[in-house]
Amino acid sequence: MQKKLGLFTLTSLVAGNMVGSGIFMLPASLARVGSISLLSWIFTISGAILLALVFSRMSLLVPKAGGPYAYARAGFGNFIGFQTACIYWIAVWLGNCSVALALVGYLRFFFPVLAYPLASTSAAIAFIWLFTWINIRGVYFVGIIQLVTTILKLIPLLLIGIFGWFYFHPDYITHAFNVTHKSNFSAFSYAATLIFWAFVGLESATVPADAVHNPKRDIPLATLLGTLIAAVVYLVSASAIMGVLPAGVIADSSSPFAAAAQAMFGGWGGIVVAAGVVISCLGGLNGWILVQGHVSMAIADDKFFPQIFAKRNRANVPAAGMIITGICMTLALLATMSPSLVEQFQLLITIVSVTSLMAYFYTAIASIILTQRGQYARIKHMSYMALAFLAALYAFWAMFGAGKEMMFYVSMMIFITALLYILNKNRNIVNHE
Repeated sequence: MQKKLGLFTLTSLVAGNMVGSGIFMLPASLARVGSISLLSWIFTISGAILLALVFSRMSLLVPKAGGPYAYARAGFGNFIGFQTACIYWIAVWLGNCSVALALVGYLRFFFPVLAYPLASTSAAIAFIWLFTWINIRGVYFVGIIQLVTTILKLIPLLLIGIFGWFYFHPDYITHAFNVTHKSNFSAFSYAATLIFWAFVGLESATVPADAVHNPKRDIPLATLLGTLIAAVVYLVSASAIMGVLPAGVIADSSSPFAAAAQAMFGGWGGIVVAAGVVISCLGGLNGWILVQGHVSMAIADDKFFPQIFAKRNRANVPAAGMIITGICMTLALLATMSPSLVEQFQLLITIVSVTSLMAYFYTAIASIILTQRGQYARIKHMSYMALAFLAALYAFWAMFGAGKEMMFYVSMMIFITALLYILNKNRNIVNHE
């Protein structure tokens, strides 16, 4: 009999997928914006909680695997469903490339040879294939690893978040409020888009819905609990680290939390925190590869993707689809290989944030559509629709914080999905109705 995910492992999947590489690499990117990003953290946390509430409700309304894809299709129909499927699938595996890069960035603390682009890229690819193999073994085994790594990964964050205030320098905050040479609003908006990368994954519990023991109770609860845990840890640790080190030092570091711990406690502090971050990234990569496999499987089940993505092995895992996606990630890492790991990471997380926000925007609007249809009779329509509208408004605003150039390329991606939809329609797509 197949073992399924329970509340604790599901909550750890949500929190673990968010508290992965995001918080540990973000300080380097945000230091290039300034301490105004602390205001962006507060705003982004509010938006993330709104989106978590939307996903919690949608998991009850559309009890189907696939997360944002399944919800967008239920609300809008095949075309937007297909578009969301393509966008979200790309966002998930590109996000895994970012997690792998962050993992390697902190491993440099122990292995300086990883500073060389070829060595760091090879190591990132090796970790991707290691966790692809682990996921192919079965979802229950993945859940156990995720529970353990989520507990361990909180240690370095709490270490900086609690003790960092004893080494806090207020002038580091006041002297680098906005270093972008742009308006405060532009800097605030751009930082908010970068920060949202840390919350990509709040929908993780909704994706493997068919592998959850009690989905009606556990998915909504795990989504909210996981998001709240991540939000608290994020705000405390992000505030502390910006006062421990000067912005210039943070911006140039590939392992900012380890650098902060080293400044606070000496060499042993850097070692402990770097080790904790490595564990965190390992857990994040483990959980996200689980999500990517179930996303492509759910899409293929609806005949939107080639059927090889829907093929399960004896552990009821889409092994072939995971292998194909592993090849895509390998090619992406080779194509983006760069001497500057921080810049490479920043580019990838911007793309992932914008594409994920688009999928979340569709989810929020779909929830309003389904509510208007009267399919949520037990919920007070007006209050729920107001919540979903605010979540959609936040996602829409956060997307454009990435800037005109990034939105241009994302728009081109959307237009390409329209062409792919026409080609795919001839392959006998199952009608939503």
